[in-house]
Amino acid sequence: MPNTTGPLVVALLYDGLCTFEFGIVAEIFGLPRPEMGEGWYRFASCAIEEGPLRAHGGFVLTPQHGPELMDEADLIVVPGWKGASEPVPEALCQRLRQAHARGARLASICSGAFVLAATGLLDGGVATTHWRYAEALRAGHPEIDVDHASLYRAQGRIFTSAGSAAGIDLLIEIVRRDFGAEAANSVARRLVMPAHRTGGQAQFLERPVPRHRHSEVAPLLDRLRSQLQLSWTVEDMALECRMSLRTFLRRFRDATGSAPGDWLIGERVEEAKRLLVAGKLGTQEIALAVGLGTPDTLRHHFRRRVGISPREYQARFASGASENEAMAPEPPRAVPLVPQPGRESRIGRFD
Repeated sequence: MPNTTGPLVVALLYDGLCTFEFGIVAEIFGLPRPEMGEGWYRFASCAIEEGPLRAHGGFVLTPQHGPELMDEADLIVVPGWKGASEPVPEALCQRLRQAHARGARLASICSGAFVLAATGLLDGGVATTHWRYAEALRAGHPEIDVDHASLYRAQGRIFTSAGSAAGIDLLIEIVRRDFGAEAANSVARRLVMPAHRTGGQAQFLERPVPRHRHSEVAPLLDRLRSQLQLSWTVEDMALECRMSLRTFLRRFRDATGSAPGDWLIGERVEEAKRLLVAGKLGTQEIALAVGLGTPDTLRHHFRRRVGISPREYQARFASGASENEAMAPEPPRAVPLVPQPGRESRIGRFD
């Protein structure tokens, strides 16, 4: 267990362990992060049954801790489950109920929702799971309002998430609530993940992911994200990729599914969300920093993309409220973080 003093996160181990889902939890909460200070999470795992335990991928685990470790946990994560029709031991349900009753938080990734559902703690509330399992969860637990579309949901101090990648989004959201936006951004950067995808986003895209990606466009996307404040035109982008305008437009849409202007506005709105949550800049400064120029332009695109105004978004997320339901987070802790490099302010043309 790391030499830190923060909340104890315990991930459950079981025979048939979903390896990827467990890896998500270990990566976010168990990786040493000295830049976060002594108050960062402590992480451990515990077996809910006798070992050795098999895991997906053809290897065997020898757990160091048994189920009694759950009695000390501040957050217990269920990283998937053996299957939608696999029974959940009553002894496990009882420990989870006891943990919740003393104030611990519970979270599940993907099929792990079936474990939390078996405790009865989700009855009368909303939960999500992978869309493939939604009907089975709904049929087995009709007292739960199953949301088959969202990335993650919260019911009091209980969190559920959709498929594997949505588990990362949920765990980063928990980091944000415990330690603030900058800590969540720092973790997301190391994972090369978006800093914040709200739980209400859809689990899957209506437009399929393109079959062929053009490597010529990828470096441009990275540069655009790092220089959102600059005045980018389609001609500038095509020149950057050393393509004709016609070829560039075709390959950009193939790679991203969007026209350059729409894609760039989307990235600018995402960066504005991050800056709003950080709370260090005013609306005028944020509009300039993301290349939207004026507060009116920022408000226009923000409301069109997010559905609420920048002010409403800041009040909701900077204060620790959830778009799904109010949660009860741990008090934020001061975390020393590496500051992001400053950005030159120029007005973009895609407004």
